[in-house]
Amino acid sequence: MIITILCITILAYAIAGKDINGLLDKLKNVDWKSKTSNMLGKIGTYAKKAGRVATKPLLQLYYVLTMGETTTLEKALIVGAILYTILPFSLIPYKAHKILGLLDEGLAVLYVVKKVQHKITPEINAKVDETLNQWFGPEETAQTAEPAE
Repeated sequence: MIITILCITILAYAIAGKDINGLLDKLKNVDWKSKTSNMLGKIGTYAKKAGRVATKPLLQLYYVLTMGETTTLEKALIVGAILYTILPFSLIPYKAHKILGLLDEGLAVLYVVKKVQHKITPEINAKVDETLNQWFGPEETAQTAEPAE
């Protein structure tokens, strides 16, 4: 739980442009693999409510997180964005503020996707598509029909 709070705080501070170095120091010795081992299942549960389109960036972030070359800052931001989105609490609750309650999670994910965009490879996108297809079935593609004569 402490790691979750630290990661969400780092995300909020990074978005606000505040100094996060002291918080990052607290995450130097985290075993990220064990801390994120059940995250894919939590994303899957969220996906059932949110749908394919909303889940795609979370999966992109998750697969970047599992790469070997991800920095501590990137891991903290990714974990913060994913957990902030899928956990049942929000700084701006939907029930009280309707559209704003949805936007804060979306903006957090968008911020982190932009930060790690260079690490979202074709291989990661292939894993994302494979996972989405397992959860939702194959995505239908629009086919143009030949005009009748």
